[in-house]
Amino acid sequence: MSIDHGAALARMRERAPLVQNITNFVAMTTMANVLLAAGASPAMVHAREEVEEFGKLIGALTLNIGTLTPVWVESMMLAARTANANGRPWVLDPVGAGATSYRTGVARDLAALKPTIIRGNASEIMALAGEAASAKGVDAGDAVSAAEGAARRLAPATQAVIAVTGPVDLVIAPDGRRAEIANGHPLMPRITALGCALTGIVAAFAATTDDPFEATVSALAYYGIAGERAALTTRHPGTFYVAFLDALHALDPETVDAAATVTLS
Repeated sequence: MSIDHGAALARMRERAPLVQNITNFVAMTTMANVLLAAGASPAMVHAREEVEEFGKLIGALTLNIGTLTPVWVESMMLAARTANANGRPWVLDPVGAGATSYRTGVARDLAALKPTIIRGNASEIMALAGEAASAKGVDAGDAVSAAEGAARRLAPATQAVIAVTGPVDLVIAPDGRRAEIANGHPLMPRITALGCALTGIVAAFAATTDDPFEATVSALAYYGIAGERAALTTRHPGTFYVAFLDALHALDPETVDAAATVTLS
């Protein structure tokens, strides 16, 4: 089994999918900048009155529960159902699941709507699966390895690809395929919303392939390699952010293929 990560990047850039993001207030600008730098087309459309109509135009959808309001939850539910009805992939980012009963309940309600991919940190994935987790607000308090059992249960239960992101990312498919991605850099979590923006990159890759597992793995590898390249020029988060955007834009398919540190099983 192998994945052509470079081809996945080239295909995404060629098609430049429109990615609708119902995401949190903190993440909007970063998410838009990241998607544009990578070669996709971002849209921040969350009004309930237009999500059905807009959902016919998109290549993929992301739902991020970082700054929840009941009105936005209604929009998320409708957007998810619209994506399913139109055969569009969508990615759930259950930010802070486990922190409060309301947040956890919303995350589980959205997961029940059959997302294509669920991407979260270890604590979020564990909470979504009903396990005890030790998150600190929206930050993970658990190691990626601790969430593997939860991911293996969630994948067949939701029929979603489960991506547990951290120092070494873990991806589990409903059919049992497994991948570890070791690309990335410790400065990446020091930038607000880079994790949220990763959900958009996963969606952009998923919009241009029929295999969400391969799309997720390639997206994570590409994103992590960009972090590694950015860190070659700076050791500080402010300049890292700019260097990271530049790296996303500059990376070519051949480099992604050569630099991807992926273990498939």
